[in-house]
Order: sequence, then structure tokens, then C-alpha cells
Amino acid sequence: MNEPIKKYIKTECGITEYHRLKALSKKNFLYKLRFYWFVGIGTLRDFFK
Repeated sequence: MNEPIKKYIKTECGITEYHRLKALSKKNFLYKLRFYWFVGIGTLRDFFK
């Protein structure tokens, strides 16, 4: 299964953290904010990999 997020976040630990935070983001607004923060920073860090 090829997920679109793997185009932006390329490390295995990043993908694992993405899935963990995505599941938690449904519970609380602060988790959702942390999820979007992670995706933004993760995309910037892995952009040139």
C-alpha cells in the first residue's frame, strides 16, 4: 500500500509517529495541533532526503 504521506515523510520512524499521532488527533484539539505540527516539521526535515 503506497500512502501519499510517504512522498513527504520518508523515514520509517517518521511514518510510525505519523500513524500514532493521526490516531490520537481524533481525541483532542491539542493532539490535532501536535499532529499538524509534526507533519509540517517532518515534511521540511525529510524534503531533501
